[in-house]
Amino acid sequence: MARIVIIGCGVVGAAIAYELSRTTSHTLTVLEQHSPAEGATGAALGIAMGVISHKVKGRNWRLREASLRRYPTLLSELAELGQPVPHNSQGILSLCFEAESLPRWQSLQAIRQRQGWPLEIWSPDQVAAACPHLSLDQVVAGIYSPQDLQIMPAAFTQALINAAQQQGAELQTDTAVVGFEQEGDRVQAVQTASQTYPADVVIVTAGLGSERLAGKLDQMLPMMPVLGQGLRIQMPEGLGDASFQPVINGDDVHLVPMGDRVYGVAATVEFPPDGERSPLPEAAAIEAVWQAAIEYCPALKAGNILSTWYGLRPRPQGQAAPVIQPMEGIRNGILATGHYRNGVLLAPATALKVQELLQAILDNDSSMSPSR
Repeated sequence: MARIVIIGCGVVGAAIAYELSRTTSHTLTVLEQHSPAEGATGAALGIAMGVISHKVKGRNWRLREASLRRYPTLLSELAELGQPVPHNSQGILSLCFEAESLPRWQSLQAIRQRQGWPLEIWSPDQVAAACPHLSLDQVVAGIYSPQDLQIMPAAFTQALINAAQQQGAELQTDTAVVGFEQEGDRVQAVQTASQTYPADVVIVTAGLGSERLAGKLDQMLPMMPVLGQGLRIQMPEGLGDASFQPVINGDDVHLVPMGDRVYGVAATVEFPPDGERSPLPEAAAIEAVWQAAIEYCPALKAGNILSTWYGLRPRPQGQAAPVIQPMEGIRNGILATGHYRNGVLLAPATALKVQELLQAILDNDSSMSPSR
């Protein structure tokens, strides 16, 4: 039986812990320097744009499709384990403001039809009938994806790690990793300030912290912290039709129903100055997002801003996001990090891919056979 140490308990680390606890009998230990979902995960709105994404081939689409196929069974499994997750399965409606963009959407619709995924193109009248709270002065079409979803990231992460613990995984919070014990091309143990955890396999899924941890194992993994801001709005009454509350996207500004007449509006994309590791939010950036949301949903002007928030997204430099691969020169190390803006969307697919990478490590190492 192998001893597997997972470093990081955002949505990706929790998904990996759950998937491995469900399918293996190995010893699983999750080390989180704070609490689950306190990093980029906790600052996300959990919009899973898969079918409506313009990624149509290659790894980017394969990961999206794998997550879309896994989500229904995953949510059902968690509910059966007593860990139901709040989510919105009424799809995503993206507003198209330029007629020149329609051929691209029509092409995407045809591709998705061949791939077996529904994608609808609505006239402005259809958009108005479904979502009467939207201003359609500039809208030429609505693209509706019924099988994309939105999921509450912190609740999802907590449900995953709770279910993993029910199935034998161990979670250690407030436990920062400070180093590794290494012998040749193998990690022997993970070191924290107070304890050493023997490890047969190490999985690093620590967001922006992955750069520092990977560096301790001579892995080059530069990350850029890209700041994103959002707002929570309390409305005097619900927007539109109470029976149909999809996520609305207008020029990458999202309006997310959160229940009890509360809506999320997000998000900015703020690249840091060169070398800045802890950028701060720009007031002008969140104001621009707020005004853009009001432009396509004027009713928001009657709302009360409950709070604003921001988080730092890990964007890999020099390679595509996300990074899901064996560590170079380390026989028993896996990187699963740098998901940038797609952590919630790609968490299930990442967990499945890590499961494959783990099995390859175990198959190639007789010292970690099931009889150990």
